[in-house]
Amino acid sequence: MDITLNNGVTMPALGLGVFQSPPEETTAAVVAALAAGYRHIDTAAAYGNEREVGDGIRRSGLDRSDVFIETKVWVSDYGYEETLHAWEKAVGKLGVDYLDLLILHQPVPARFEKAIAAYKALETLLADGRVRGIGVSNFMPHHLAQLLAETDVVPAVNQVELHPYFSQPDVQAANARHGILTQAWSPIGGITFYPGYGEDRKNVMQDPTITAIAEAHGKTPAQVMLRWHLQQGRSAIPKSTNPARIAENFDVFDFELADGEVTAIDALDTCVRNGPDPDAARDQWFVVSIPEA
Repeated sequence: MDITLNNGVTMPALGLGVFQSPPEETTAAVVAALAAGYRHIDTAAAYGNEREVGDGIRRSGLDRSDVFIETKVWVSDYGYEETLHAWEKAVGKLGVDYLDLLILHQPVPARFEKAIAAYKALETLLADGRVRGIGVSNFMPHHLAQLLAETDVVPAVNQVELHPYFSQPDVQAANARHGILTQAWSPIGGITFYPGYGEDRKNVMQDPTITAIAEAHGKTPAQVMLRWHLQQGRSAIPKSTNPARIAENFDVFDFELADGEVTAIDALDTCVRNGPDPDAARDQWFVVSIPEA
């Protein structure tokens, strides 16, 4: 199932995420995902596993053009020249000569001028054909408004925390107004642990509404949530290093949720995020150095 981005590029709606996947497990996870039918891998400079993602793609035996590669520029590489160099680091580690999608990892509003300069570098990379699409991650509507006022190319994608307990309807609406695809990280309910965030959160995998829908379809709660994303036109990038779970997460194209089921899942929103607040100032992020290729 592909989605056409606002620049005409097509992207597989469902991808493998590798956040917090240990480098030594990432290559095998990518190989397993591509064998299961995935054709979209999402990574980031800050994850420290771009090299292993590239290794997995090569080991799969697939042509480079058959795999949609998405990665992110970390905030310590924001700035015009710095972000051009961040592209060089990314393609060097991945072992490719272009990227399908390159996005800014955080808005960092306290230093937003650096994010603007970074995005202008993405525009240059797009114009030069070194990337096929550009976008952002964790941008709230006011961040998007400021970005659009100071740049020329509308982002193709905005990747944000999005699952049944935190569905961010205001962000989705802002994205839709501008023709930006909403892409969900943590799409099956905040399984990944963020130190200092959400220690008291409930596990959406055990939510009675979702488990009942899963039982009705003979599917798992994770599969129901991924189907919920896809039916509402979002991209989702579930993370796993378990081959069976990776395959299970891709097995979501043989059933459909009823309108009432989608509405019931929509109603589970608690408006409580599990991950970092994009508006919080985090100077420590800028001291994280991304290694050279």
